[in-house]
Amino acid sequence: MANPLSSATETSPSKPLITHVIFDMDGLLLDTEPFYTVVQERILARFGKKFDWSLKAKMMGKKAIESAHIFVEESGLDGLLTPEGFLAEREGMLQELFPTCLPLPGVERLVSHLCANGIPMCVATGSYKRHFELKTQNHGKIFAMMHHVVMGDDPEVKKGKPSPDIFLAALRRFEDNVDPCNVLVFEDAPSGVAAAKNAGMSAVMVPDPRLDVSYHKGADQVLSSLLDFRPSDWGLPPFPNEI
Repeated sequence: MANPLSSATETSPSKPLITHVIFDMDGLLLDTEPFYTVVQERILARFGKKFDWSLKAKMMGKKAIESAHIFVEESGLDGLLTPEGFLAEREGMLQELFPTCLPLPGVERLVSHLCANGIPMCVATGSYKRHFELKTQNHGKIFAMMHHVVMGDDPEVKKGKPSPDIFLAALRRFEDNVDPCNVLVFEDAPSGVAAAKNAGMSAVMVPDPRLDVSYHKGADQVLSSLLDFRPSDWGLPPFPNEI
């Protein structure tokens, strides 16, 4: 079990100039990850099995069908449940839960601050369009501040995280010709951090405290919450009350 993080870990001594920001969504902007856990626990319980965080860590951030294959194979359900059957069973339960999700702590403050200071932002999420709309229907203010959104079913996203596809697609849609080294990605999933690094970007990780610390490797900074993020650590305009 991971030890709770009291605040931020140290960033690397020489940090690049950050001009653009990309946010993951599930478990980073919106508190949707518990829904996936609850639903997957229910499905496994039918087979007398338990869902654990080592399995969740492997599934996080990936495209739906990729995570479904991992779920079935790692749980020893081959021949008992197909990946497609898993997704169909999960879908009905998730559709009821998604509209009830809330923003995670520090999200509105950080997004509003970056927007007010003219920092271009976007969202790169493995969620497909139908799920994105359910999750965000009550959070239009946050997503209206984004320059654009790239989703998991976007035709430019051939492979899910840890492939850099989604972050490179997001990069190309900013108005300027942005160098990846000038982009800061916020992620909660190990595969998302790996995808950001594979895209040549810096990564701030905000993991669930139940995620083992061994999965933190690769991140340039690890936070217990977005409330702990200090924009000035990355050369971004500081919060008004930042010391």
